[in-house]
Amino acid sequence: MTLAPQTAHEHVDEDPATGPRADCVADSAGGLTFDITDSGESGPAHLLLRVRDSEQEVRLPLTPSADGRLRAALPSSVELPEGRWDAYVQVADEAPRRLVPGVNDLRSLVDRAPSGSRGHVAVRIPYATKHGNLTVRSWLRAPHAEAGELDVREDELGVRARVYGTVLAPEAYVEVESRHESVPVIRTGLTSGNPDFHFTVEYTALRPGLWDLWLRPAGEPGPRVRIARLLDDIADKKPIFTYPRVTAETEFGAVTARPYYTKDNDLTVKVTVAD
Repeated sequence: MTLAPQTAHEHVDEDPATGPRADCVADSAGGLTFDITDSGESGPAHLLLRVRDSEQEVRLPLTPSADGRLRAALPSSVELPEGRWDAYVQVADEAPRRLVPGVNDLRSLVDRAPSGSRGHVAVRIPYATKHGNLTVRSWLRAPHAEAGELDVREDELGVRARVYGTVLAPEAYVEVESRHESVPVIRTGLTSGNPDFHFTVEYTALRPGLWDLWLRPAGEPGPRVRIARLLDDIADKKPIFTYPRVTAETEFGAVTARPYYTKDNDLTVKVTVAD
């Protein structure tokens, strides 16, 4: 990926961007560095990250750096709970001002493969919102199942993935869960190379609806891990990663099925009645 602002996201409550500009650099460990032009105002300056629709915030000191700029660092060791964090600059006791994204250097996030040794995976991707403001999308998954190559076939979906923060037990399997509570969960086995694994979802077993994919790395007694695609530089996978629809005959009649990534970059299969 080249150095460029990220795909815009919908957020109707924002005002159009007019604030100071911030360049962001990501490191492979999950940290972010923000560089903002120094306005020359007196008093201590901070970069604020506020989780959307909440009062929770992270305050980072801005200190002078090269070329008359101010710099703030968000190291990977600072926990940033999962969500969308809007970015502001505040000088002294003045009202915080929304930041505008400059250049996002996210090259270190491409094909990132964290160790998972801490038992979790932390992902932070800065992006431009619909109105041109700077926001950081954060994920914190413990453990994490990263979706890789998807193989869309006539009657089934093949998925290659990798687990982080845990190991796959011999009892490991995948759950295909409908968002309709009355529909039973479907279990499917997997082929494990630990930490890599592969599984298939047969469309013939799916009735119309949305089906979310979960890994059970330790079998039934252990945790449920949402299968998602997080480890790259794309904040919103849904409009970027698109897959073909296929038509299949099932016990519920003819259906069309298509995998897609949700607004949270979780992997889901959408099944609809065929026209």
